[in-house]
Amino acid sequence: MSLGFGIVGCGMISNFHAKAIADIRGAKLLSCFDMVAPKGEAFAKDHGIDFYDDLNAMLSDDRLDIVTICTPSGAHMEPAVAAANAGKHVVVEKPLEITLKRCDKIIEACEKNNVVCSAIFPSRFHESSKLMKQAIDKNRFGKVTMGDAYVKWFRTQEYYDSGAWRGTWKLDGGGALMNQAIHSVDLLAWLMGPVKSISARTSTLAHERIEVEDVAVASLEFESGALGVIEATTAAYPGYLKRIEIHGSEGTAVLEEEDIKVWDFAKSTKKDDELRKKMAGKTATGGGAADPTAIGHHGHAQQFKDVVKAIKSGGKPAIDGYEGRRSVEIILAIYKSAEIGRAVELPLKSDPVLKAKQKK
Repeated sequence: MSLGFGIVGCGMISNFHAKAIADIRGAKLLSCFDMVAPKGEAFAKDHGIDFYDDLNAMLSDDRLDIVTICTPSGAHMEPAVAAANAGKHVVVEKPLEITLKRCDKIIEACEKNNVVCSAIFPSRFHESSKLMKQAIDKNRFGKVTMGDAYVKWFRTQEYYDSGAWRGTWKLDGGGALMNQAIHSVDLLAWLMGPVKSISARTSTLAHERIEVEDVAVASLEFESGALGVIEATTAAYPGYLKRIEIHGSEGTAVLEEEDIKVWDFAKSTKKDDELRKKMAGKTATGGGAADPTAIGHHGHAQQFKDVVKAIKSGGKPAIDGYEGRRSVEIILAIYKSAEIGRAVELPLKSDPVLKAKQKK
């Protein structure tokens, strides 16, 4: 069964979606839509596909099975819901949306129309990430005591000035956390399990003309009892690969982008030495640490393959809408804690009403 793809939003990340789709046997990119016609027309020409300046017209194509959403973060809901209502499966670039209410509307539309919903988190599909998860599931860490995520990236002022939506609450939904570190927030929650409470501080220290944070630090308590830290910034020159650390009573593992830097367990196996050598030089790009375009599309390709498999089997993708919602909830809790100056319990009962947003 061949599946037809369409892309909504023709910005930078859409090129990685197009490359990933091209790597999937039995998948074909057919069309794209963008509200800015010259941008959409250029993208269509580059990829040899049809351009639409009317989303409903694109969605009426019977050949179209899957729609990927690549619009600014706070503009994911409308095209995603429209696609679901047209009976198309929906893949949404991270974050799923910027509020829980908007996330829920996407999930509800997909469930109502019996279509697959998946939120893009390609880091979960890296071999090193899966090895970390397997080690946790096999209890190799013993009692897991700490789980930390560090995203010390760099973005120039020109990066924020390059698009009117960047650095705004309305369309970016946040700063270093919601736009950049959300990949690591997702990985940490996937590895460590549900978060119970968060205490955080955020600030804007190195950039001008943005509404959102460029520095954030959060202390987490997981439901398991383990503690952890999330540090995120776009103001750490020159930018460093994201890092995940898992510690326990019987083991420690450290993941730096796709490289496993530390793999130490009290009960070592013969395969551990081989794994350390194999996973020591996996990162082939800058990981987006300093340049948002310096990423690979292989993680996207693996996730799209997982979505295609779910569609063909009638099953559920590895990262569905609820999985995509989780990292948004954690980040919103961080913002709320930073604003009120005390710990915030999860799950959130509703979207936090942030004073920072109200001022804009």
